[in-house]
Amino acid sequence: MKNLGLIDIGGTSIKFAVWKDNELKKLKPVPTPSTLGEFYNVLTDQVEKMKQYQIVGVGISSPGAVNKKTGVIEGASAIPYIHNFKIQQALEERFGLPVSIENDANCAALAELDSGAGKDVDSLVFLIVGTGVGGSVIIDHKIWHGAHLFGGEFGYMLSDNKNTLSNLGTSVNVANRYNINSKPVSNYSGKEVFDLAKKGDERAQKEVHTMYYALAKSIYNLQYSFDPELVVLGGAVSNNPDLIPAVNKEIEKIRKIVEIASIKPQVVACHYTDEANLRGALVDFNQQK
Repeated sequence: MKNLGLIDIGGTSIKFAVWKDNELKKLKPVPTPSTLGEFYNVLTDQVEKMKQYQIVGVGISSPGAVNKKTGVIEGASAIPYIHNFKIQQALEERFGLPVSIENDANCAALAELDSGAGKDVDSLVFLIVGTGVGGSVIIDHKIWHGAHLFGGEFGYMLSDNKNTLSNLGTSVNVANRYNINSKPVSNYSGKEVFDLAKKGDERAQKEVHTMYYALAKSIYNLQYSFDPELVVLGGAVSNNPDLIPAVNKEIEKIRKIVEIASIKPQVVACHYTDEANLRGALVDFNQQK
């Protein structure tokens, strides 16, 4: 595989790496600039340094809805200046190299499919659970972007009559619900509320169960919508050893309600964590170029 420069654009920092001799060599991250001009300067400077490794192109993981046909990052993110103009072309001119850009959740899913938790399958659904819930649909090794570039935006799905999956299916909102309903209002983190639930706190147990059920219901529905071979859960919460067994337990309850549901979703935790976006940008570049 050819040597490539890799960039993971985040809201607070930008990660850099080089793919050389089939290994990922991480470089020093840089705080995300506040202006487009500074952004161009930082990326161009880093890519010039990468050229010592004889890179033949640059793969980029980015927030936002990336339009692969136009090279425009549509939608919105914490970095407003990267949106709604032909940024891929602008970066290629500055780098003097071909550039591919893909959404960060899609990159993470590609990394899992290529050499991570999904390396033995052709299709998967990837849910990344953070402040909200994002994700990706991959069919026959290709990302399903959708007609409006919203493929994989699972966080918008309704979990009940008024709450989305992002409202109910994250540890961040487990903590928010618990804290708001405490008297006086508390300030526990998601992990601390999970710990309280294990110690027998009934309110904590209720909120944790709400999260597990919301994820299970969504995974069940996704299984019968796309019928993937595998469902991969990512994000910091995937490090919780209770997550997969608890979600599977709720899925089994749903399957007993829907008696004709013969398929049991195969749910696993992600393999890659902080490297997923960089590795996925590599996979995307090689698929596009």
